[in-house]
Amino acid sequence: MPNYKDDGKLWVLVADEGVARLLRLPEEGGDLEDVTTLTDAAAHADKADLRRDAEGRRGNSTTTSASVDESHQEAISFAARVAKTLDEHLNNHDLTQLRIVAAPRFLGLLRKALSAQVTKIVVDETNVDVVHESLGQLTSRLFPERDFSKT
Repeated sequence: MPNYKDDGKLWVLVADEGVARLLRLPEEGGDLEDVTTLTDAAAHADKADLRRDAEGRRGNSTTTSASVDESHQEAISFAARVAKTLDEHLNNHDLTQLRIVAAPRFLGLLRKALSAQVTKIVVDETNVDVVHESLGQLTSRLFPERDFSKT
């Protein structure tokens, strides 16, 4: 288990291809706290809508691959948006350490999108999709050794 500084600047990114939650581990103890949530509306679009959209543009039998390609491009764009947000917070000195917990496919895209500066502060990566867990569940999962009683 990595050694974390309890300075209130350890952040956790919990993400999949449609939701990225930035959380902060409070210095005074207790559960993770929400900082911000980014969403990608296109990732939540109905797959049939994507197929219909692709058919309308292409009008041929490449529909399935077109919708997959479009979905992948949306995920790449979302990863870039998340990476840019992390850069902004790092430049503002909001965080000094980052744990990343992301769905496996999105974690790969995110790694490619992160700047060198953000990559340097990543202390841990976990490839699991837990973006919809509560703050309490995430805290217990990610920091089992932490004392949860606030002082």
